[in-house]
Amino acid sequence: MESVEVERIRDRIRAAAADGRPLRIQGRGTKDFYGEALAGDPLDVRALCGIVAYAPGELVVTARAGTPLAEIEDALAAHGQMLAFEPPHHGADSTLGGIVAAGFSGPRRPHAGAVRDFVLGVRVVDGTGEVLAFGGQVIKNVAGFDVSRMMTGALGTLGVLTEISLKCLPRPKVESTRVVDCSGADAIRLVNEWGGKPLPISATCFRDGRLWVRLSGAAAAIDAARTKIGGAEIDGAAFWRDVRDQTLDYFAPAAQGAAALWRLSVASTAPWTDLPGEPLMEWGGALRWVITREAGAGTALRAWAAQHGGHATLYRSRDKVAGGAFAPLSETMLGLHRRLKDVFDPKRILNPGRMYAAL
Repeated sequence: MESVEVERIRDRIRAAAADGRPLRIQGRGTKDFYGEALAGDPLDVRALCGIVAYAPGELVVTARAGTPLAEIEDALAAHGQMLAFEPPHHGADSTLGGIVAAGFSGPRRPHAGAVRDFVLGVRVVDGTGEVLAFGGQVIKNVAGFDVSRMMTGALGTLGVLTEISLKCLPRPKVESTRVVDCSGADAIRLVNEWGGKPLPISATCFRDGRLWVRLSGAAAAIDAARTKIGGAEIDGAAFWRDVRDQTLDYFAPAAQGAAALWRLSVASTAPWTDLPGEPLMEWGGALRWVITREAGAGTALRAWAAQHGGHATLYRSRDKVAGGAFAPLSETMLGLHRRLKDVFDPKRILNPGRMYAAL
């Protein structure tokens, strides 16, 4: 039997589908900046909150989608565990459902995995009002097509997340941050060299001639790595939190609406070059942030990202650009997206246009 809140959401979706009225899934609003413009009548899901089950011995936690992220992290920390993909909060009200729907991962992502790698199962209400369950609450549950991971990053366009099961991991016993002064080109060379060695690196960040490197693991491994990394030791806890949550001063102009923030996912060996804006590099060279006030910068950024094996996303901007927030899809990929939408939301009422206008 479904909870009263799930039944309320189910009934609301069925009525909207019957009337052809689009719905905008609304949590606590910390991810409203992401994707295309919001459209539709608000569908409030904030009452879907609370940890349903947590088995520290099994490294699995299940919580309702509206549960504050901080509540989940506190519960895991009490048992020496964590969400290994280090989800960014973007505000104190960030929820589990918002993180999974947006597909956001933080500084530890290239070393531990992305959010979709830790999603074991989900419960959703689709665009017809059907309550569906995918995956499970155990780590070894991969039979059939992994729909639960497909819901990750879909921005609610395929269904309303109501409950999510995640794999968690033990927290590192020791963490240390080193800072190395170097050029952008040297930073790319170093992080790629280190990536091919058995070093306990869990995060990297380069900006303005300084390369921050976080080491995580056993004390002996950290001590051995310090010598190989070099640089100076700092207390990096606040720095990595600010990188994760985008509260560094670097991100302030975009958060205030004075500039656009672009997210470029490229090959880790992509060169350090002049781009139309101020860069910041994470993920061992594979993630480049560019903050710019230049009109039309997106065309050059998308061309450069494609040239280096990736794509560019307009991550945060007061004004959406004509090219869309996300890189354009090929006809083949757009066809796949449309077929998925036909299955899960045939009336096109859930978060319409949030990812692409055609959806």
